[in-house]
Amino acid sequence: MYDAIVIGAGPAGLQAALTLGRMHRSALLLDSGEYRNGTVLHMHNIIGADGTPPAEFRAKARDELSAYADVEIREGAATGISGSEDAFTVTLADGSTVEGRRVILATGVADDLPVVPGLQDLWGTLAFSCPFCDGHEHAGRSIGILGAAPRAGHLIGLLGRIVEDITVFPIAEAFTDEERTSLEAEGVRISAAPVASVERHDDGVRIIAGSEESVVAGVFVASGTMRQRAPFAADLGVRMLESGAIEIDEFGRTSLPGVFAAGDLAHRASLPGPMASVLLAAGAGQLAAVGIIQSLLAAEH
Repeated sequence: MYDAIVIGAGPAGLQAALTLGRMHRSALLLDSGEYRNGTVLHMHNIIGADGTPPAEFRAKARDELSAYADVEIREGAATGISGSEDAFTVTLADGSTVEGRRVILATGVADDLPVVPGLQDLWGTLAFSCPFCDGHEHAGRSIGILGAAPRAGHLIGLLGRIVEDITVFPIAEAFTDEERTSLEAEGVRISAAPVASVERHDDGVRIIAGSEESVVAGVFVASGTMRQRAPFAADLGVRMLESGAIEIDEFGRTSLPGVFAAGDLAHRASLPGPMASVLLAAGAGQLAAVGIIQSLLAAEH
């Protein structure tokens, strides 16, 4: 019986395991090998690790965890969770089960991209969603934005002071007059035809839209959506927010006693949505681990 089972070995799960290990609480960290930034070459906007490859970051974190006897890491995904506080059972992909007093959900989210031929192949290397993570690398260069207002307008506001110029491309259908008016007010170029496909071209992206062809340094996607990567939130019936994320309190507690959540799959109700940030995910993992330690102490005294 572990004190805590941490499901997911991204920044949130790794940090949660470290915090539990440092307090000599037995923790099992389950690593499915799937990560939201799995295709990303370098992480950014992370003090002390700016530009570090995510795989290198994870490897270093796992090496650090090896110093803690109370932390066990297993390769493989969880497939189910049952039970209640102090007696959770987690089923693994190989059919075996493990038991824990508390559970941290740190499985993250998956990005559902708009249907644009070639876009998935560029995701994380030449196609992005986060200006804080990837905007600076396009300083003084031309970029494309795929999608409509208001999200496109938000990206223009953030990236406009960084890049040389921006062309906005509609997806599936041409922009409405209202959308064009809104975007034109931002001082960007607007493609009349929807994007037909994107592909790598040297160190940039070739965009085909109607009979026109453009080459830009990279593209930012304004119309993608996020979803829970794993089914556990739905299976457990924890309270969800309109953003599609799990509702948590300041210490990562969900609505179900004994179940905590950390990372971009969860946020507090006072926030509009989760932020895609390695630092914030790690911080959330630490807080969830502290919440678990507080919960265990309360139960033991």
